Amino acid sequence: MFGRRSDAVQVRDLPPIRRFMPFVSPRRNDSLVYFEHELAVEAALAFAAERSRGRDPARPLTLFHLVLRAIALMLAERPRLNRFTAGGRVWQRDGIWLSFSAKLRFDDDAPILTVKRRVEPEAGLDAMIDAIHAGLGEGRSGRRSTADREMGLLLRLPPPLVRTALGVARGLDGLGLLPRGMVEADPLFCSVFVANLGSVGLDAGYHHLWEYGNCPIFCVLGRVRPGADGRRVATLKWTYDERVEDGLYCARALEFLRDLVESPEKLG
Repeated sequence: MFGRRSDAVQVRDLPPIRRFMPFVSPRRNDSLVYFEHELAVEAALAFAAERSRGRDPARPLTLFHLVLRAIALMLAERPRLNRFTAGGRVWQRDGIWLSFSAKLRFDDDAPILTVKRRVEPEAGLDAMIDAIHAGLGEGRSGRRSTADREMGLLLRLPPPLVRTALGVARGLDGLGLLPRGMVEADPLFCSVFVANLGSVGLDAGYHHLWEYGNCPIFCVLGRVRPGADGRRVATLKWTYDERVEDGLYCARALEFLRDLVESPEKLG
């Protein structure tokens, strides 16, 4: 409210057409743009294997970690992607927040763990990877997160009351009145949500964006596979809310990310 909310500041210097877009397309899923991004990953895989030799074997560095690091650096370099729409306004997010999901076990019935972390690009690659492993460790410990407790409480209510409660939360979010603790604990309030389908041997697929929360970008990493020339590649598929920024700015950001992953020494 009044140009400031607990997780962002209103962007006021937008051209009229971009300021008007949230009213023309009020739903996030009415505003989707899709990008497919194939990356050469031979150098990244070799870099990850070499760096992992000097790390705790329980905390290796993987291609997924390098992609997360590259996304964080991309958002620092191209900060207009770290925006979102709420209440008919465009907001610049405070900090870079990444959410990602992982299976607790490699089987059909294993629960999915969702982790949200604020990342500081200047902290360095190893510090970021350690923070990610720490988040996964907390989730695997069985301790319930704030978001889990909130959902558990809501699910005790009859469905009409759950819908009413979510409607109230959306209304407060539109007014910028959700408390910081609730926003920071919720993985759907993030800069980018990342899923690693490659970890279970699947190709990347496009994912929708949620109407709840304010996540404007979803990234899916697919399996590593041989490319046309025999060298290994992996595909990233992006779902992007075009109300945040134009396609050219986004495409240049993805080329910046490609350079980081294909030249992994730049990741720190």
